[in-house]
Amino acid sequence: MEYLRKPLMTLPHHWKPLVCARHRCCSNLPRDGKTPVDRFRAQVSRGPSFQDFIKGVSVHKPRAEAAGGCDSHAYLSEDLSMGDSRKVYFETYGCQMNVNDTEIAWSILQKKGYLRTADLREADVVLLVTCSIREKAEQTIWNRLRQLTALKKRRLKSHAPMKIGILGCMAERLKTELLEREKLVDVLAGPDAYRDLPRLLTVADGGLQASNVLLSLEETYADVMPVHHAPQGNTAFVSIMRGCDNMCSYCIVPFTRGRERSRPVSSVLEEVRVLSDQGVKEVTLLGQNVNSYRDTSEEQFCGSDPTKLSQGFKTVYRAKQGGLRFSDLLDRVSRIDPDMRIRFTSPHPKDFPDEVLHLIVERGNICNQIHLPAQSGSSEVLKAMRRGYTREAYLDLVGNIKRIIPDVSLSSDFISGFCGETEDDHQQTLSLIRAVGYNVGFLFAYSMRKVSCGGLNYWTDGAQRMNL
Repeated sequence: MEYLRKPLMTLPHHWKPLVCARHRCCSNLPRDGKTPVDRFRAQVSRGPSFQDFIKGVSVHKPRAEAAGGCDSHAYLSEDLSMGDSRKVYFETYGCQMNVNDTEIAWSILQKKGYLRTADLREADVVLLVTCSIREKAEQTIWNRLRQLTALKKRRLKSHAPMKIGILGCMAERLKTELLEREKLVDVLAGPDAYRDLPRLLTVADGGLQASNVLLSLEETYADVMPVHHAPQGNTAFVSIMRGCDNMCSYCIVPFTRGRERSRPVSSVLEEVRVLSDQGVKEVTLLGQNVNSYRDTSEEQFCGSDPTKLSQGFKTVYRAKQGGLRFSDLLDRVSRIDPDMRIRFTSPHPKDFPDEVLHLIVERGNICNQIHLPAQSGSSEVLKAMRRGYTREAYLDLVGNIKRIIPDVSLSSDFISGFCGETEDDHQQTLSLIRAVGYNVGFLFAYSMRKVSCGGLNYWTDGAQRMNL
């Protein structure tokens, strides 16, 4: 039984009992008695706090005191987002809302010390305000990005690297593709993220791609006075609302510009007064669905009265209540300067109650031109488009408008080739055009657009106007 006296296992000679290991660790403590974990926690406590990452929140404890007498710069201080006289070049594509967006973005950057240039060759920052309404519009931007990238590579090494940014609807719709495809873009900013442009450009200066395409339920840029660049200062666009709730089945706007929200009346009136003082002779009130304007910013504006629609029209969303309506805003704007002409675009036929029509007749400076988008003359196609009215309801509205405003000028939008449209549907559209007798028509071929929402892909259409 000799084998029973042999050990079952042999420990390696460098293994030590656990109690010895503990003793050695304790004997190696630094003279201050702090462990590495204690020192790490102390360093973290002297670093940026959560408050430093929240825009607009003041930190009561001075940074110099918190860091033990180190530099007093706040985390990502205001100085870091200053333009330092760098020159910005804008290119604007698409609708009038993009023109207004350019003026808003420039107003924000100008206050940060950026300069604007009309010469692309001397630009430090190139910003494209983009349209995503039709496939051709997007292809134009892709081609332009390749041209700008080639120009960026040819710049002399002595120059600061040119930064290229995409703003607006295309940034919202194609954010992933724009950042990853051929690495053509340094900055992305959606329609509700223009306030963040200075920070995004600061991040891009560090060699990183920067993006903010979050849509907002509240952003209207009410406190931003756009820098208007109208020819000779004769005309200007004034944005009164953003987004759209109609969810027409062909339209991409709710996906790229978000939910409907309106600027406060006081903000709109102040901008129109400034333009009047500058000698502007014509103002166009602007919105995706301009005549559904509703200001509920003040308690006295909030009521229980439901929205009054044009007779025979309905919406896909629940009836809204209270607020100052478009007729209230139009009334107040028209009183600012009786010599200033007032227009508005683009409206929806459902939001033409009689009070709006009577106001146009009453005020001589409100132009008696109404844009009345029909999109189709077929009730079946209109149902598929989710427009909320029939051919008959639309014609009744036209009759009511002409009765109240006999010398009215009418224009309209039409889409041809919508999903499921037949030859008979198309002929009904032509007959509607003849029956109404429009002064101007904007005609489009249906263009499918893919958008993502909640991880799912949807196909929609948006139509950019073409004056034929």
